[in-house]
Amino acid sequence: MNSLQKWLTHLETAHSSAIDLGLERVRTVKERLQASGDLRLNYPVITVGGTNGKGSTCAFLENILLAAGYKVGCHTSPHILHFNERARWGGVDATDSQLLPFFERVEAARCQLDVISLSYFEFTLLAIMCWFDAQKPDVVVLEVGLGGRLDASNVFDASCSVVTNVDIDHVGYLGDTREAIGFEKAGIFRAGRPAICADTSPPTALVAHAQAIGADLKLLGKDFEFTVVQDEQRKQWRFVGEHTRRNSLAMPAMRGDYQLMNASAALAALDALYDVLPVSQQAVRQGLAHAVVRARFQVLPGQPLTVLDVAHNPHAARVLAKNLGQLGYAPYTHAVFGAMADKDIVEVLRIMRPHIDRWHLCALPNIRAAGTEQLHDALIESGFVEDKDHSVHKHESVKDALTHLATAVPADDRIIIFGSFVTIEQALIGMPRLN
Repeated sequence: MNSLQKWLTHLETAHSSAIDLGLERVRTVKERLQASGDLRLNYPVITVGGTNGKGSTCAFLENILLAAGYKVGCHTSPHILHFNERARWGGVDATDSQLLPFFERVEAARCQLDVISLSYFEFTLLAIMCWFDAQKPDVVVLEVGLGGRLDASNVFDASCSVVTNVDIDHVGYLGDTREAIGFEKAGIFRAGRPAICADTSPPTALVAHAQAIGADLKLLGKDFEFTVVQDEQRKQWRFVGEHTRRNSLAMPAMRGDYQLMNASAALAALDALYDVLPVSQQAVRQGLAHAVVRARFQVLPGQPLTVLDVAHNPHAARVLAKNLGQLGYAPYTHAVFGAMADKDIVEVLRIMRPHIDRWHLCALPNIRAAGTEQLHDALIESGFVEDKDHSVHKHESVKDALTHLATAVPADDRIIIFGSFVTIEQALIGMPRLN
């Protein structure tokens, strides 16, 4: 296979299942890579998990550390448009040619182990980590894929672990209660090492696990905190940790008050590592100003006002609903929505329903996606009632919905495109001019 795309196409079907939680396979191949010298892992790793906010927290960490002058590798997932978004070095996405040799090294290690197969996420994570390793990083920021305890990222021992928050999602894999999910998230904690939790009401199971293994648990509101400061001229905030205090900070570039919790999680991790990765106040300011993640309440230029948001679970929907409430008045709000069938679609729609006037439900090109009839049934179950001001339309694709809206939406209305990562991907691929 002489191209990255051929590798990715192969990996989509190389393993028996797309999601196959467990550490034995990936750990065995990782150890083979270490034995061959392709992985040294002689640098700090900051692992970031949580139900929502992982990507934003990684972006804050990455940009602050870059501004401080460190050589930084950052792995995130999933990608939206291009696989290369998952691997950034120095703040720049990897190229195909940079990654290709490391796919071959992982395959060589796997083949030496005979029958071991790896999932798409496991294989690509190892390849990306090998690429980072070859660049001789000062630090790697690593986003958890799903859960924590059994996620492939957990084969890498974190110098500091972060759990942004805990809510209900991926119930088929992690459990259907915050306690069960909290235990899975806490699996990334390590004995004797900093473990950050920015959930304002952390599950008892998470706290208990941290205590049981002897992790150095730092809780928001107890061991670190943030405060918003509003004066006549501008809105600022400050962070107070055990070792550092950051005053007079501008609001992050990413919109939404919840981003202060993600930024605080990042600053708490850096506070815990202050003797290993010292960071100046200026680097913090620059990093907060430059950290941006696509499709996290992303407002597009032009009219009508258009927002992209990967709100695909109840926690994310509550955040999106709150942010929409702060946008001000619009005559009508139009929603373009598509979701995976295994999500809590009814609850997401129940949360968003009071904020949407015109619904556009879309089929997605993914075998896990909910069809438009399932989405419509869920919308009705959420309490939706059609009338002169509230309507629902079904579309064969996100592109069809946006093509319709391009000629049907007045400039003073607004459009909210949300749901699955695939919804956002399809919107960015097929979006016509909306003004």
